[in-house]
Amino acid sequence: MASRALNIPNLLTYGRILAVPLIVLCFFLEGRLHGSDIARWAALGIFVLASVTDFFDGYLARIWDQTSNIGRMLDPIADKLLVSSILLLVAADGTIAGWTIWAAIIILCREILVSGLREYLAALKVSVPVTWIAKWKTTLQMVALGFLLAGPAGDKVLPYTTQIGIGLLWIAALVTIYTGYDYFRAGYRHVVNE
Repeated sequence: MASRALNIPNLLTYGRILAVPLIVLCFFLEGRLHGSDIARWAALGIFVLASVTDFFDGYLARIWDQTSNIGRMLDPIADKLLVSSILLLVAADGTIAGWTIWAAIIILCREILVSGLREYLAALKVSVPVTWIAKWKTTLQMVALGFLLAGPAGDKVLPYTTQIGIGLLWIAALVTIYTGYDYFRAGYRHVVNE
């Protein structure tokens, strides 16, 4: 049991979870919330590494036949922790504001609702598999968040970095609505029949 919990795919997932406070810490190095250029590039570097582990943990678990219950449980939790903490971070520092906050709210609400639905269906011994469009949704969110983490520091290197991130965040929010609907449609009959 311990060897399954400490296999390489699970270690990658644990690393993704540990990346969350490190990314947030980058913005607080000066003792207050401040996204200096150095902080943003450091946070982006950690985020990119964490995002890459999201692909490799599942891939390696499948090809090495090292899937585990703890990995299946923690992988989506790690994704949600990473996405939600960065959305809150870029909202708090003003990278996203105004109407764009709605895109973040849509993403956060969907993640919470789908997690609740999955937990409820798991109690009924019903599994809702992850679809390809849900995987694309996660990829879109990660790319959007990368641009938003770079934010004003990225604008100095690639003009409109922040605006690209905001545009991608809205696209991710729309795909998030669709995938949320897809999950609820798949689980609806189990909820209604109870």
